[in-house]
Amino acid sequence: MSPEKLQRIAHDTASFEAFYRQHFDAVLGFVTRRVGDPQLAGDLTAEVFLAVIEAAPKYRAGLGEPRAWLFGIARIVLASNRRRHSRERRANARVQGRRLLDENDVERIQERIDADSRSRELYEALEHLPDGERAVIELTALDGLSTSEAAASLGIRPVTARVRLHRARSALRGRLFDEDTPPTPRPMEA
Repeated sequence: MSPEKLQRIAHDTASFEAFYRQHFDAVLGFVTRRVGDPQLAGDLTAEVFLAVIEAAPKYRAGLGEPRAWLFGIARIVLASNRRRHSRERRANARVQGRRLLDENDVERIQERIDADSRSRELYEALEHLPDGERAVIELTALDGLSTSEAAASLGIRPVTARVRLHRARSALRGRLFDEDTPPTPRPMEA
């Protein structure tokens, strides 16, 4: 997709609908691997696409392929959500989410959440990684971006992404397969 076509989704309903249909499952999968509540997953998925509409006029090809750019926006939306006060987040999900989703939607999202439960177990292990390493492995292993696309999405150099990915994989192997052995300490990143 050219930068001009992607920028059109901010003001052209047909362009946005095509983009939405093409990327909805990927964004919903991104969210359900990280969130266990179907109401919250629906709200956050909608929030990602609202953020895409706002960000579309500023899209430039140098920001990465549209998919990498989209996952970058999804990461920002989820990180922002995590920073919100937990009581306020639960209250908003109960009040707003139920108005936006009917019973069939909730069942479908619940099925998706159940199917992605193994991914959430891995994500819990990822919580122990430093933010930079966790971001790279999430985008590559969970969301299917290449290391270069993940680097573009995070605004870092590809070599930095490869180093972080290697460190993350090593730490996860230690945590998931040999819990008795603590992770190897390493020097702080510059």
